[in-house]
This record gives sequence, C-alpha cells and structure tokens, in this order.
Amino acid sequence: MNDFADTSQEVLSFLRRRLGFDLWMVTRTDGNNWTVLHSEDHGYNIPPGTVLKWSDSFCSEMVRGKGPGIAPDCKLVPCYAAAPIGRQIAIHSYIGVPLLLSDGSLFGTLCAIDPAPQPEKIKEDQELIEMVGKVLSKILQMELKADEEASRAERFKAQALTDGLTGLLNRAGWDQLASSRDSRNRRYGNSTAILIIDLDDLKLVNDRSGHAAGDDIIMRAASALKQASRADDIVARLGGDEFGIIGDNCDIAAGEALCGRVNILLQQLGVSASVGLAMANAGTSISSAMTLADKQMYEQKRSKKF
Repeated sequence: MNDFADTSQEVLSFLRRRLGFDLWMVTRTDGNNWTVLHSEDHGYNIPPGTVLKWSDSFCSEMVRGKGPGIAPDCKLVPCYAAAPIGRQIAIHSYIGVPLLLSDGSLFGTLCAIDPAPQPEKIKEDQELIEMVGKVLSKILQMELKADEEASRAERFKAQALTDGLTGLLNRAGWDQLASSRDSRNRRYGNSTAILIIDLDDLKLVNDRSGHAAGDDIIMRAASALKQASRADDIVARLGGDEFGIIGDNCDIAAGEALCGRVNILLQQLGVSASVGLAMANAGTSISSAMTLADKQMYEQKRSKKF
C-alpha cells in the first residue's frame, strides 16, 4: 500500500518543475514533532525521516492563519521573519497548505522553501497549490482507512500468538505487530510509546512461596497492563517477568500518561514493578526504543535497591 507515498513524490517533482523552489516536502505533525515524510530536495539536505520542531516552523504559523500560504518574500511577513526555523536554515520564500484527515484534523503539510525571494507572480498559483493539497489529503484519507482495516486483520491474526498464562500476546506476536507498526511510523510519520515493564523480585517470590504465588503476581500484572492500555495499544508478555506495551499513535505526553496509568494500576493490584518509557517514530525503530526503555527500566530497578 504506497499510493500516498508514490503520489506525494510525483506531486513534489511536478511542483518543483512548475514553480522551482529548492525544497518541496510532504510532512506530518504529531505533537511538537514535525516529520519530513517525502521530499524533493535540491540543496537543503533535509532527507525523509528528519524530525524538526513544529512550533518552530512557518507551517505552524500558516495553519493557525497567522501567515499566508504563499510568501514570495518571508522577511516581509512578521510571523515568518520571527520563526525560529528561519535562524536554523536559510528561507527567503515559502509555500504551504495543510493536509487534513477525514475528521478535519491536521495531518501535516505540503510545503516548499527557497533561500532566495520569488516573484509576486507565484501567488497566482495559490489555487493550484490548494487543489493539490486537497487531492493529497483525499488519497491519504482513503489509504489510512484501508490501513486501519489491515491493522485490525493483523491484530486478529496475531491473537493466535498468545501467552498461555496471561492471555496476552507472546514475544512472537509482539515482534509481528511491532514490525507492522514500524512500517506505519515510517510511512505516515506516526510516533508510538514503548513501555518495558519488569516485575521486581519475582524469583524471590517463586523461591519463598512457590510458583503458584509467582504466577498470581504475573496474572495481576497482566490485568493491570490491560486496564491501563487503550483499545488499540499492544500488550505482550515478553518473557518470564517482563512485559511490553506499544502505545499506538502516542506522542510523549500520551506516553507519559500511559506510563502513569500503568504505575497506578500495578500499585493498586499489589504488584511491584519497574517501568521504562521511550518513543519510536519515523527515525527511531521500536527495537531501538525498546533498548532505551529497557535501560531506563533497569535504572529504576537499581535505584530501588539503594
């Protein structure tokens, strides 16, 4: 499924031929992450996967109605002249239109920048740029709907890969769905929160009270994680005393909220555990985020011993 990607690249090439500009981009905004999904770059060296700050961008001002969709000379537009991104890279002219989801919310932008001012005549292409933005938005909306249906089918298929004790996904199920989430993150600029949860002193409980007591703690932990997670999140038992959660379409604030719910519910169910959190996105794989979350989790576990 790559209609949006292919169409985006064709559109960027066409607009570059038609209007010039050294950099054309299709971007995704997610919280304050502004991710370059596709680009036609002739001098800026900003490849797909680059994550910038949305609040620094001209596009954020354009979307809020503070700046025009076409600015032949950005220095004459106060909000663009003051935007932090203009102090990071040379931008003298700008084009931008929003890309919208089916509910009218913002997905990202189609935009262009150039280090030189452009003639006022380019304003005549405002209608063309807006029409292209609407066409891209419509293709995106159709592809996301199909992708959502495919995601449901993947989850249904993965249900066969479950842990016998808890009913959660096992490691194989986790790996299967993590791979598909990585692909979506790269394709659409999504971000996901990765939580690694490790039970404290489970071996000690097994040694002192028997494996039945340890199994009871494992099942209570699984219950807490399921209750804390949202319907689209992925919860798995990764090993004997280790669990993982993929918080689907989470920015850092939503990831921290998920982590907070996990800690509260574990405590309420009488389970002692250490939790690590890291973010995966278009530039950071879930595997890499797992390594970071695992490190944070072990730091928390060590701190409990002092």
